[in-house]
Amino acid sequence: MSPPAATPPEVRGPTERPFEVVTMGRIGVDVYPLQIGVSLRKVTSFGKYLGGSSTNVAVAAARHGRRTAVITRTGADPFGEFLHDALAGFGVDDRYVTAVPGLPTPVTFCEIFPPDDFPLYFYREPKAPDLEIDEDELDLDAIRAADLFWVTTTGLSQEPSRSATLAALRARGKSGLTVLDLDYRPMFWSSPDEARHWIQQALPHVTVAVGNLEECEVATGVRDPKAAARALHGFGVDLAVVKQGPAGVLGSDGKTEVSVPPVPIEVVNGLGAGDGFGGALCHGLLAGWPLERVLRFANAAGAIVASRLACSDAMPTTDEVEALLGEATDA
Repeated sequence: MSPPAATPPEVRGPTERPFEVVTMGRIGVDVYPLQIGVSLRKVTSFGKYLGGSSTNVAVAAARHGRRTAVITRTGADPFGEFLHDALAGFGVDDRYVTAVPGLPTPVTFCEIFPPDDFPLYFYREPKAPDLEIDEDELDLDAIRAADLFWVTTTGLSQEPSRSATLAALRARGKSGLTVLDLDYRPMFWSSPDEARHWIQQALPHVTVAVGNLEECEVATGVRDPKAAARALHGFGVDLAVVKQGPAGVLGSDGKTEVSVPPVPIEVVNGLGAGDGFGGALCHGLLAGWPLERVLRFANAAGAIVASRLACSDAMPTTDEVEALLGEATDA
């Protein structure tokens, strides 16, 4: 379903306020089949959507009324122009989205077999433009000034994006909320060990780490949720958020642990649920809510996305999330 019309990004001048949320990382075009439970071999119709994990998080945060921007790169092609249009439509500032001549905008296909089988096919060759983010082109003042800065581990997988990501994190100096989405995608790395090495270079610079059990294991070497949270704290992370699928979510601030159950929902497409969770997590943390409320809100937002077809277009409003939480309480 399409979201309600969004308010266009503010025109920022010399006295402009800093962004509340700035994300950095993947962007692309999601081409999703409009026929559910059918192999791509036989699908005949598709929908075209804005995609890419960190970009989806920016969209999700904007849906909760946050002033957001994304740092990324596209191809110099019509798909790249589509992504600029989509960002504007969602109210996400695109000033830090630039084109890379000679590289195509990434396209991602998926298959949809509810409730838990959603194969992804990434077309990011010869190289994705979002891995061409260069340290010299970063607006470090905007990165420092943002209330919350969000990066993903994909940005650490290749140069020059790796150096740019680490430079942005160093510039933050762990100020405000600095989030690392562990978002491990095996096809972007030569091995889990390589990913672990670079993730562990980034962890000391962040205040929040978010990942599922596999991602936490890649990052820390341990899979048990509580042990993984302790390991993340050992790298200096203030808040560890471990997503456990059917077992819910564990949040640990080093002193207290909070576990919240999943929100029951009929799954249509599980892709993007984690990004909806992420944008809602940003909103709750910026609002200063208690950890349990933050995690329940983020869980519900992710559930809503899982009940819809697309990713960015599926991101819920705050009212939609609160309504689902109310229904779950009443039940």
